[in-house]
Amino acid sequence: MVRPFLINLVLSLVAGLTGTPLSADDARVRVQNIFYRTDVETPTSVMQEKCRLDISCPAGENRFATIVWFHGGGLTSGQRSIPWELERSGIGVVAASYRLHPDVSAPAYIEDAAAAIAWTVKHIEEYGGTADRIVISGHSAGGYLAAMTSFDKKYLQAFGVDADSLAGVAPISGQMITHFTIRKENGIEDTRPVIDGYAPLNHIRSDSSPLLLVTGDREQELLGRYEENAYTWRMLKQLKHPDVTLHELGGYDHGQMVHPAFPLLLNFVDRVTAVDRTSRR
Repeated sequence: MVRPFLINLVLSLVAGLTGTPLSADDARVRVQNIFYRTDVETPTSVMQEKCRLDISCPAGENRFATIVWFHGGGLTSGQRSIPWELERSGIGVVAASYRLHPDVSAPAYIEDAAAAIAWTVKHIEEYGGTADRIVISGHSAGGYLAAMTSFDKKYLQAFGVDADSLAGVAPISGQMITHFTIRKENGIEDTRPVIDGYAPLNHIRSDSSPLLLVTGDREQELLGRYEENAYTWRMLKQLKHPDVTLHELGGYDHGQMVHPAFPLLLNFVDRVTAVDRTSRR
């Protein structure tokens, strides 16, 4: 096994080129502020500011599982952070931020998320992880981005990544119809459900990666958030998807439900990253 201090040294050198080292100890290595839109020759100032990610990974370990985590905020606010429940679990965590409305409009948010996922797929081995043990997740708008980038394969294909190679996808109270901010961009009111090209539900496939759907209490969630996820679950079942699970966290509203969802997410990660993807076909 490679000794932790050697891993830390290497990551410090890498961070000097691509980001800022936060800290390193015998348990975790943390690197901050890595720019992931390296595909753009002349990035805008907004892209330079927002298209960044932070990494926290177990030191001295190889082939660890990784969660790519997208923050919520309605595509209009929020900032990246690494949830402590995920960091203390012993897996790798990549927290990515992305450009926000009104600086940009759809599909920029989805393209940024896809770029962050692709960066992780292509670079996580440099930190001790492996590309075949990556799960995509996020809360609220972050859950929407996780769903869109995995269901509509064109976004990751643009970066040379097959969405179906992801070990799993776990939207936490993610919108499954067209996101309300994108509807507002097109003059569509919140209460009008739309399933168009920007709706994850419009792109569901029987052969997509294993899926975990989690929402808060249907009577306390945003608009029809539980029902959107329940319908997605049902339609995937109709398509004979082999691995899709839905959880409703009774008694928790949209904001409260994220922390009780983490044990479900971590159990999901353990399960799907322990199985060879080819065995599910």
